[in-house]
Amino acid sequence: MSLYDDAVLVLKGYEGREQGQEQLRRAYLDHLAAHPDGMWKACEAGHVTASALVIDPSRGRVLLTLHRKLRMWLQMGGHCEPGDPTLAGAALREATEESGIAGLTLLPVGPVRLDRHPIPAPCNCHLDVQYAALAPDGAVEAVSEESLDLRWFTYDEVAGVADESVVRLVTSTLAALRPTS
Repeated sequence: MSLYDDAVLVLKGYEGREQGQEQLRRAYLDHLAAHPDGMWKACEAGHVTASALVIDPSRGRVLLTLHRKLRMWLQMGGHCEPGDPTLAGAALREATEESGIAGLTLLPVGPVRLDRHPIPAPCNCHLDVQYAALAPDGAVEAVSEESLDLRWFTYDEVAGVADESVVRLVTSTLAALRPTS
């Protein structure tokens, strides 16, 4: 199965319950239907990206990266690569590369959120499929070339350093961690 096919299956099965998530899901699927190259950075009409919020629930904190180009505190993530077998695999690869933490595991619920955001030219936007990655006990982070810094923030601190998209991702991740009744 191709990465494109995996993305379509993931998006068809995504059940985001928050406001606007169903509209985004349909928009992502429409975009991929109209753009067979919509998984790749070269697609200037916008492309699917994969990210993961690294979380340490036992200590009530998340790891954010100070993005080198954007100079914003963000979750780990970025462009899909031809060797990525799945969207989840791309998110896990990005989170591992950018955090320097070995042994991350994605929450088994699949994506926790979708977020479409504008990016500088020549492309129009990223259609980000957002996962959550659990940090193993004793995880030690290491700054990558894509980051100016990495830092752990408590859940409550995130709103003071990051934009609303990251705050929403933390909220969605915490909801995914709660057992359903």
